[in-house]
Amino acid sequence: MKKLVFASVLFMSVFFAQAQQVSINVNIGTPPSWGPQGYDDDRYYYLPDIDIYYDVVKSQYISDNNGKWVRESRLPARYRNYDFYSGYKVVLTDYKGDTPYNYHAKHRSNYPKGYQGKPQKNRGEKPAKSNNGKGQHKSGNKGNNKDKNSKQQSDKNHDHGNGNRR
Repeated sequence: MKKLVFASVLFMSVFFAQAQQVSINVNIGTPPSWGPQGYDDDRYYYLPDIDIYYDVVKSQYISDNNGKWVRESRLPARYRNYDFYSGYKVVLTDYKGDTPYNYHAKHRSNYPKGYQGKPQKNRGEKPAKSNNGKGQHKSGNKGNNKDKNSKQQSDKNHDHGNGNRR
């Protein structure tokens, strides 16, 4: 009887452990919406415009910090204004290890700043910028239709595309 109870407990623990593992793996390694379509199984992107790597599996940025490669879950402050949706992403399809920066000299040489390879389409749409109340007209500004109309005309003259490079 003890063997039957032990076998049941062992079976249940293995079953629940695998069920937990499946739910964890579903959420890890999802490419970001700014990532290029068609590369769901590749782990690293090299971003030549800012000279850093992105690890899709760990959702981490890998950057050179005074000669030492550092992994961070947030983009380093000096790159915070970088537009991932319009910047080119080099997908490292031929590398499977944990240290893509071992080939940094090669990557930097082959993909210099401003590099544009074949056209890319992002996995998702670029989020709309939130205005957070900046530049909004206050209600009650009577007689200010000229400013409102000129703003509408100005908006029509600007290109508000999604930022994808072709």
